Amino acid sequence: MAGRPARTARDLTQGPIAKTLALFALPTLATNILQTLNGSINAVWVGRFLGESALAATSNANNIMFLLFAAVFGFGMAATIFVGQSIGRRDIDGARRAFGSAVGLVFWSAVVVAALGWVLAPRILMLLATPGEAMPLALVYLRIIFLSLPPAMLMVLITMALRGTGDALTPLWFGALACALDVVLNPVLILGLGPAPKMGIAGSATASLLATLIAFVVLVAYVYVRDLPIRLKGAELAYLFPGRAAIWAIVSKGVPIGAQMIVIAVAGLTMFGLINREGVDTSAAFGVTLQLWSYVQMPAMALGGSVSAMAAQNIGAGRWDRVERITRAGLMQNVAITGTMVALLLVFDRPVMALFLGEGSPALPIARHIQLLASWGFILFGGTMVFFGVVRANGAVLGPLAILLVAMFPVRLGFAVVMRPWLGVDALWWSFPVGSIATVAMAALFYFHGPWRRSRMAVVPRPAA
Repeated sequence: MAGRPARTARDLTQGPIAKTLALFALPTLATNILQTLNGSINAVWVGRFLGESALAATSNANNIMFLLFAAVFGFGMAATIFVGQSIGRRDIDGARRAFGSAVGLVFWSAVVVAALGWVLAPRILMLLATPGEAMPLALVYLRIIFLSLPPAMLMVLITMALRGTGDALTPLWFGALACALDVVLNPVLILGLGPAPKMGIAGSATASLLATLIAFVVLVAYVYVRDLPIRLKGAELAYLFPGRAAIWAIVSKGVPIGAQMIVIAVAGLTMFGLINREGVDTSAAFGVTLQLWSYVQMPAMALGGSVSAMAAQNIGAGRWDRVERITRAGLMQNVAITGTMVALLLVFDRPVMALFLGEGSPALPIARHIQLLASWGFILFGGTMVFFGVVRANGAVLGPLAILLVAMFPVRLGFAVVMRPWLGVDALWWSFPVGSIATVAMAALFYFHGPWRRSRMAVVPRPAA
């Protein structure tokens, strides 16, 4: 109901810009660090206990899951923006309509995708040119991970909607719970410790499934016990069954946003296909490199999501004077934080990589070489995330999608293929910063000269009686 005060939402339209952004982004960054640390620790278990083939198998499977989560990210980010603008207008009912519509879309989509993924997993892995010795391991791992899709996708959606209300701490606590459960259960189920069966690589996937399911159930209970702004009760439960107009409001924004992530994921999978042809050692080296890159890009992702939620609330409140300052603060904080992460990575890469591969692994020098050539490009990637986060907050989603299509395929993959005869395998690694340069340049042009300020987010309509 318009005009009702958002008693349990955090107001991001007041206070100093840089400090408010930093305090909002830090819990999001901590959540991302925990999730990535969880994946890294699990990769250590798999790599040290099961070997390079198992590590390559999980890397291939995790790239496929990134592609699938890209879709729910789109709906989640659309919900974040709708929720954020509604909170900025003090319209709690509008925020709940947006959240309920997104949940209704995501749940059944996740169920269908999980079923199809189980059946089509062998063909998917074959299309990726998964190395033969890694194929049976990747198949077992991927099929179990597909089962975790519905609770995992809904948990992502809930946490993104909470950030739209200005709450970045609740996602942190429950992300920590899921990570702790996963880290503890992984060695137990992989090695069969205590009364648990020895499941090998299937144990790693099963641990993730159980951890996600438990954390999701506890999170839902917490939302209702604390009566958070996105909780749905009574007549509000009808929002879970959106009509055509509500579906279109979410889909028209969510699909292009999700498509942006899908473009990145497809480009990554295509690159993985090229890298897999270089052999298991190079594939394992790149898998470890991706683990470390996930840390480097976390500040950029956290800042991108935070500036989007913050800008959405300010746009909803009509505070356009603050939007430009949010962008500047995001860019400055990205250079400081991401630059520091890149420097630390380059200094300490060998001992960290040895945790995954062991000191004597032939993949270790390959992984270090990849880091040296390509890691600096993530500073530019962070600038792109800030620009995209702000323009997305006002509903401009097609411009960023077009930019990513150009930067990922004709630029990045085109560079890798065309320069391969001259640079050898290094063409694959140089293509990453080349793509980042193209992306941030086009994103800046769109931010300063594009029509995104004239866009307006539609209000998610009420369901028909």
